[in-house]
Amino acid sequence: MKSSVQNAIESRISINRFQADRPLDDETITSLVTLATKAPTAFNMQNWRFIAVRSPEGKNLLKESAWGQQKIVDASVAFIICGTLSAHQQLAAALQPSVDAQIMEQRTVEGWVKQATASHENNAVLQRDEAVRSASLGAMTLMLAAEGMGLGSCPMIGFDAEQVAKDFALLPTELPLMVVVVGYPLDNNWPQKPRKPVADVLTLA
Repeated sequence: MKSSVQNAIESRISINRFQADRPLDDETITSLVTLATKAPTAFNMQNWRFIAVRSPEGKNLLKESAWGQQKIVDASVAFIICGTLSAHQQLAAALQPSVDAQIMEQRTVEGWVKQATASHENNAVLQRDEAVRSASLGAMTLMLAAEGMGLGSCPMIGFDAEQVAKDFALLPTELPLMVVVVGYPLDNNWPQKPRKPVADVLTLA
């Protein structure tokens, strides 16, 4: 018997055509992001931010930066998923709830902060790599969460990142790495496209 996670993975498709004018309520949007933040990050940095663009004005602004792609407007919500730089600087605060819950000891947190600071502080490439990894893991988890709620989604990289950062007042440390549109799909979307044979991409070592 297949698990619900396996069903979500096997049934997920990239939705390009949504039912317009079907908004999502605040509770559903919050639930999607809550589930997305269950994704792993290095040191549990949680170096991401999710901007839920749902107003007509916001969608039209984002559509302009996405070269006129209609699904931005038709979807119920378009999430701008940002990875954050300099995440080691807020690591102690990010880990404090784990100390409070007696999951981690304070000395362990201090050790992690020291290690993360040593590896990340003067390494812009690693900071960006970490931001990309975290945002990507969050985006995939959000899409599976949407699938589990009976919604459709599509990841998008076709947008002007500099313009998005300007239009939505992102901080210099926030990189808009992906847009994920979520909503109610129309019936005329493509089915899941075939993947390469596993033998072509799997090496057993």
